[in-house]
Amino acid sequence: MAIIAGHESRSDRPPPRYPGHMSIQDADVSLAEFEVLERASSEEVSVELINGRIYVVPAPDGEHDEFAATIRNQILSSTGLEFFHERGLRIPAYREGRSRVDGAVAPRGYFRAEPSWADASGVLLIVEITSGRDRDAEVDRVEKRDAYAQAAIPVYLLVDRHHGEVTVFWAPDHGQYTQQATAKFGAPLHLPAPFDFELDTAEFL
Repeated sequence: MAIIAGHESRSDRPPPRYPGHMSIQDADVSLAEFEVLERASSEEVSVELINGRIYVVPAPDGEHDEFAATIRNQILSSTGLEFFHERGLRIPAYREGRSRVDGAVAPRGYFRAEPSWADASGVLLIVEITSGRDRDAEVDRVEKRDAYAQAAIPVYLLVDRHHGEVTVFWAPDHGQYTQQATAKFGAPLHLPAPFDFELDTAEFL
């Protein structure tokens, strides 16, 4: 079921332009090959492995970090959970994956004994914020959404800066999210259990 909460103030605004872009190596890459590339990456980029594809992601810009901080502050004030920024996760979809997510929400202390690429089974929500070109954002909209559903991540929150909207996906079943809701920037978006609060997106305008 899709629920749309409308807000008109940014609807006619042209898509934003962000520095950098996401390069995609469209190949069947093994985990061992990915680990070699990951060790060779610089501070300016990070690499991810999603469903057998390598994604080279540029360092986030300032607006990207501000959006992440806004979400983190609301989650901390509304729940007893913690928000971990730029957390590396093992995503056990139909191919073993590695994703450095913009935000991972989990109980405090969950990652204490975890390695740099952590077990995602205790993560309750993943946040991704689009960057680069609009076609790069399809990775967050489709590939990562599907990978997180296959990994049974309970909730996925996508902040789409190109479309000026936020979408929450939840209730994964048989590798797909069965529920979703979308709000334009400026409108509230209700996050499902175990969060159960209204995410205020006014600061995204």
